[in-house]
Amino acid sequence: MTQDITPHVQGTLADGIYTITISNPAKMNAMSLEMWEKFAACVHDANRNKSVRVIAVTGHGRKAFMSGADISKFSSQRANTIQREKYAIAVREAQTSLMQSPHPTVAIIRGVCMGGGVALALACDLRYCNTRSRFGMPAAKLGLAYAPEGVGQAIKVLGASRASDLFLTARIFDGQEAARIGFVNEVFPDDLFDTIITQRLNSMAKLAPLSLQAFKKAKRYYLNDENAPSLEEVKASVTACFESQDFAEGQQAFLAKRSPNFKGK
Repeated sequence: MTQDITPHVQGTLADGIYTITISNPAKMNAMSLEMWEKFAACVHDANRNKSVRVIAVTGHGRKAFMSGADISKFSSQRANTIQREKYAIAVREAQTSLMQSPHPTVAIIRGVCMGGGVALALACDLRYCNTRSRFGMPAAKLGLAYAPEGVGQAIKVLGASRASDLFLTARIFDGQEAARIGFVNEVFPDDLFDTIITQRLNSMAKLAPLSLQAFKKAKRYYLNDENAPSLEEVKASVTACFESQDFAEGQQAFLAKRSPNFKGK
């Protein structure tokens, strides 16, 4: 069977984990307009699916998570004001869909993660990388600028000082530094990365969905995210947890010393 090398984004669901894979191996998984649009469509599909517990974002292969925008497409997709606005909307929708998802979102980073890849990873709740990962925000090397929403998210996650360092120097940094500055939550050895990530995702998928959703609502409220839920909505989600079947199941499982079987109800 011939492998499909056409640049694309694909969503697949298995055991409650909805994996969105960015695939453009010839260009280190660089993104085109169509790929950004497909990415947002995949997230919305996951958000509507009651079987989904976790959304994982990753790149095809082991060389790159995502190297940023496909620069070869700029002349046809970002040549004028109308095209640039259309492209910006697609990127913003992809990132916003992740930040507003009710599910936990996890960036699984192997290898190169640059520009738009950094921004997409920052839109996720959690980020994990291997030691071979390389990061950078090369906007100033290309003469372009990132949208205010992307800059704002970088400042929220990293703080103004760290974000300034990345944008104003455009330097490359490795997985160990990414963990040290808080860009990723953890960095794992290359040979153990797949095993640890699989275990982490499977563990998250077994947690109580309503509890995770309540946390995400509270997080978005206190970070004052775009379209963030109100304090009343956050409090209602907390009440819903205590009144849920899952809360009863959690107590019973704890007393019986067995693993709980949460249903999200």
